[in-house]
Order: sequence, then C-alpha cells, then structure tokens
Amino acid sequence: MQTVTKEMLIAKAAELLDNGSVTRVFGWQKGEFDYDVTPALFHSAAEMEKDFVWNDFCGANFSKYLIKDKGEGKVLVFLKPCDTYSFNQLLTEHRFDREKVYAVGIPCDGMADIRLIKEEAGEGVTGVDTEGDELVVHTLYDGDIRLNRGDFLAERCKVCKSKKHVAYDELMGDDGEIADSARFDEVAKLEAMSADERFAFWQNELSRCIRCNACRDVCPACSCEKCVFGNPKSGVENKAASDSFEEKMFHIIRAFHVAGRCTDCGECSRVCPQHIPLHLLNRKFIKDIDTFYGEYQAGAEVGSRAPLVDYTEGDIEPSKAVERGGANA
Repeated sequence: MQTVTKEMLIAKAAELLDNGSVTRVFGWQKGEFDYDVTPALFHSAAEMEKDFVWNDFCGANFSKYLIKDKGEGKVLVFLKPCDTYSFNQLLTEHRFDREKVYAVGIPCDGMADIRLIKEEAGEGVTGVDTEGDELVVHTLYDGDIRLNRGDFLAERCKVCKSKKHVAYDELMGDDGEIADSARFDEVAKLEAMSADERFAFWQNELSRCIRCNACRDVCPACSCEKCVFGNPKSGVENKAASDSFEEKMFHIIRAFHVAGRCTDCGECSRVCPQHIPLHLLNRKFIKDIDTFYGEYQAGAEVGSRAPLVDYTEGDIEPSKAVERGGANA
C-alpha cells in the first residue's frame, strides 16, 4: 500500500506553487482509462485538481524530462526511489541545472503491469482500482475481477533494487532500504544457455522490434542531443524492421552506449510496445561490471565515476574477462 495519496501530492504542489518555490510541476496525467497514465507538466493547482493522478500505473521516470525543461523558475518533480538514481546519474553528467529543480521524494510499493492484468482479465478492461493488497479490475464482459496486487507488479518492481531515495529536497512518507534484489536471476538463466540457445532467444525477442525508438527516447542514459540512429547520413537510420540491422545491432549498440551508466530503471521494457525484455541486456552489463570491478550502482552518488571510465592498474584484462564468463551475453 502506498503511503502517500493523490490528495497529499496535490496539496504539496499547491503549497510550493502558492509560495513561489516552484512555477510548474512534472506529474502524471489521467488518460482515457485509469491505467492510461502519461507524464504531464502542470502550471497550477487547478490543473492538478482536474487531471493529476497518483496510482499503481504512475511508472514514468521524470528524470529525463528535466533535460529539456527550460521554463523560468524552479520545476517540482516527484521522484520514486528508483527514479532518484537516474536523477543523480544525469546530475553527474551535467545534463540539467540542479538549482532549477525542487525534488520531492515519494515512497513506492511497486507499479502494476497492465499487460499482465489484461492477460488474466482479458482485453475488456475499463479500469483498475487498488484496495489494500488487491486490484479491482473493472471489465466490460465479466464485471469486477479481484486480483492479488503482488502477482501483477511490473517485473522491475518485483525485483526492486532499492526503496531508498538517494536524492531529494524534501521527503514525503517513510524512506525504505536498499533491497537484497534477485534482479540478476534472469540474466543468470541466459548465461547458462549455450551460445546457440542465447542467439535463438534474442533473435526471437528482437525480431519483434519495429524501430519505434521508444526505448531510446525514454531512457535517461540516452541523453545525447543528437543520436547516431537519427542521422540520415550515418547509414544506420532505418525506421522499419530489418534483419540485417535492427534485430542484431540496434539494441546491442544502445546497450553498449549506456554500459556503466544505466541505473536499471527498466523504462526501456516498460514502454516497448512489442514487450521485448530490453532491460536484460543492460542488466547483463551491470552484472559483469559488478563481477569484474566490484559492486557499482550508477546514480547511487552524484559525481561517482563508473568503472569503465575510471582506469586502475588492477583492471581485469580482456582475456580474463572471457574466462570468467563475460562473453556470455
């Protein structure tokens, strides 16, 4: 159960807007259905009273939105624990002005996955309410269906790495702790496969890619002002599925680009319309970095240098990395 309510968040925003501490608010906006939630920028308490939501589908991480926010005065941003790691990482990379942001940390007990809910309840879902540990799913054909909330959390929330905020100006509710996460279990299963089995797995998953670029656009670590994949002169600007490039290279290259900087926020998989588990590529790199260089969490501290850009004489040699399983992706 979440320990802050929509009314509490609106009241906090109204207070900060009224006293001039902030001039606008990044928040979640309701859509056609309860689960159809999208990021939005609010400029008044009245706007928030009308459209702001806080429910089990407010998974969007606002950290990346701060890069392009150029409004006057400070912007209020609500950050869940996992969001704060991306917030710190972008600060480390000097991607936004910290003095123009007022960050309010809010606790989170995990976000629900509408895909899993629809698999169980069918496509006639019109809304979802939370009652304690249950989700009440409203459907067109079968009335209300009650589901155990814990069974329908997003994968990233089931293996959440931390309930602790690592950045905020003000904290609402109680802070949590860094978790003993099982987030590398699925990576270990892939590592246990033969090379042919792994190739078949990723060929099957990536063959569904439609190159919508949603994963790139939402990723906090993909913050280049100009992307090679958007350059028509690069020779790699394909927009349609292509076995010769998209399936085998696009996501691999992107994973290499964010290696050591990915905070494992899971946004890439959340927004993928084809349900590709893209986060597993990034987790493989995180797991290898932990194995070869010692445990490192991107975004845990502002200014920390990732092992891949912080040379030491004790760095592992490439041949040793292969011996210890680093080639098994």
